[in-house]
Order: sequence, then C-alpha cells, then structure tokens
Amino acid sequence: MVDERSARLRTHRSNILRYRKLLNTKLLEHERLYILKRLTEEQSAIEGLASPSFPLTAKALSPPERQIV
Repeated sequence: MVDERSARLRTHRSNILRYRKLLNTKLLEHERLYILKRLTEEQSAIEGLASPSFPLTAKALSPPERQIV
C-alpha cells in the first residue's frame, strides 16, 4: 500500500512538472485554461494523498439515500 501511494505521488508530481513546462510554451487561451485546470486537479490529488483522511469514498460524501415506502 505504501508503494502504491508513493507511486501515485510520483505520478502526480511528474504531471505537475509537465504541466508547468507546458505553461511556459505558446498556448491558445483555451489550452492554457485546460492545463491550469489539470494542474489544480493534480495538486488537489497530492493534497488528498498527503492528508490522513484520504480513503474517503464518494458514498461517504453523498447524501443519505431515501427509502421509498
């Protein structure tokens, strides 16, 4: 599990470095916005992996299901 987490962190870090390099090139505005969005997503992913409460599931974050009677 630690190896998988380390691998994910390395992958996100690599993506961040790649996106930062791309931002230093000539891009169209919509390309730049897309890369900025992806950069933000990668940074959030790293923060999520670094936090102790990372293993949250989407079900835990969704509102409770209603029972139909």
